[in-house]
Amino acid sequence: MQPDIPARPRIPELDAVRGFALCGILVVDIWQITGMSATVSPGVMDSTRHMLSVLFEGRFFPIFSFLFGLGFSLFLDSAAEHTDRPRLVLARRLIALGVLGLVHHQFQPGEALLPYAVVGLVILLPAAELSRWILLTLGLAGTVGVALTLGGGLGLVPGLFLLGMAADRFGIAETLRERTWQLAVVFLLAAPAAVVAAWWEYHVPYLDLLASSAPALAGLLGALAYLTGLLLVLRTAFGEVLSEVLQPMGRMALTNYVGATGLILAADPRLGLAGSTNYELLLLLAASIMVVQVIISSVWLRWFGHGPLEWVWRCLTWWQPVPIRPRGAERADSLGLPRRW
Repeated sequence: MQPDIPARPRIPELDAVRGFALCGILVVDIWQITGMSATVSPGVMDSTRHMLSVLFEGRFFPIFSFLFGLGFSLFLDSAAEHTDRPRLVLARRLIALGVLGLVHHQFQPGEALLPYAVVGLVILLPAAELSRWILLTLGLAGTVGVALTLGGGLGLVPGLFLLGMAADRFGIAETLRERTWQLAVVFLLAAPAAVVAAWWEYHVPYLDLLASSAPALAGLLGALAYLTGLLLVLRTAFGEVLSEVLQPMGRMALTNYVGATGLILAADPRLGLAGSTNYELLLLLAASIMVVQVIISSVWLRWFGHGPLEWVWRCLTWWQPVPIRPRGAERADSLGLPRRW
């Protein structure tokens, strides 16, 4: 089993979308980690928090989960080209992620890495044998069904993982540049539906939110609108600049996701966010962390082929030390397996 091999070129749009999702997740993570108050009085939600919830909560987590399922399928295909036991490699990869998630959970109880690893082992590994149409059907049924009955949350992960895997099997990831009109059609349908659903969610009384399917459905529609909208923007001149900012963050998604927790915990005692409704300060902190991570990611990837945690994860995946520095033309590619997170 030899991990030090040339990899297929990365898909820049997916790295940019992953970085975009990290930024949105960061806003929600800050109020969850610090324990900020959502209400100004019993049953009355803080107005800024209310608006941020409608714009961010449940919108970026589905994108991240979908990309994880897609990356799972891409990695499995890549591993199959270089070892006769790709499932063993992938199982080891998920177990390593679960261990990291278990440690991360001690500092951020709402973190996603441990659930991702468990769902990957229980759902995705067996599902890898299924046809693309079955994956699509199960993914849609699981995602929509959970949104309607259980209200979303981590229950959406299995369905979104399967949808991501189905997207790879249909060749969507590799042909993104050829799908502009399809993305435009989906966006034109999803955007107004997302606005209507967000209006519905916004007007659900705070005490009734947990029993309502509005947040989950609005979140999924919002995620679809954000995803397709961003992919369309990336095709413009402004999008090229935006992509240069987001791609490094996306390539170091694991490092940035875990690192953000440390930065939030370090900042909270000084900012006094715990128990407060100072959401303007939250946005300032989120913007500051984003700037720091964009700069660090960009500088790091000028010299190294993987983020620090991505490299450790890769070593554990292949169960041997692997190069962290790119060689020659590999610097412009994904710089070895794994090429997705």
